[in-house]
Amino acid sequence: MTPSKTISTITRDMRKLEEPTGNIYESISIISKRASHLSEKLKEEMTDELSHFEHNDGLEEMSENREQIEMAIKYERMTKPHVIATEEFLNGKIFFKNPSKK
Repeated sequence: MTPSKTISTITRDMRKLEEPTGNIYESISIISKRASHLSEKLKEEMTDELSHFEHNDGLEEMSENREQIEMAIKYERMTKPHVIATEEFLNGKIFFKNPSKK
């Protein structure tokens, strides 16, 4: 088995994550909430696509099964919600407000 050439882990500078809020835990909480929103949208999209498949017998089922496999592969290859959320946070694309701070 040959090692994969894709990078699956990215080292993050904790100071850069902490910078926007001044608190690493608050930053992680914001990223986590955004990742949950992205994940929910992705789940809805995938559920909608899966609802188009009917379960029939025979040749049609084999064709639909292949389409379902292709769809699963497409979603597996997509950038994961937590990675997108982290990038959005670091690029200042997430609006957040802490009501206890002025």
